[in-house]
Amino acid sequence: MRAAQKEIAMGIDDITGKAKEFLDSEQVKGMLESEQAENISDTVLDGVADVADRVTGGRFTEQIDDVKANIDGAIGTDRGGAAS
Repeated sequence: MRAAQKEIAMGIDDITGKAKEFLDSEQVKGMLESEQAENISDTVLDGVADVADRVTGGRFTEQIDDVKANIDGAIGTDRGGAAS
């Protein structure tokens, strides 16, 4: 690997490490479990799921809904994993 490529790879590793530290912080975890995060995530997830369903012609509705429910269960106050 050339020096420039190594530098880029190390920079990406550094950014990834800092992002992990940030996401693991108690403050961020608290924000992700807030009612505001729930409302925002529901709006975003509904929009993305609708677009994905339209783009795929409704062929993957069940899979899209499953992914949406899994993500929704990890963010905000709806911690049960149920689709909203």
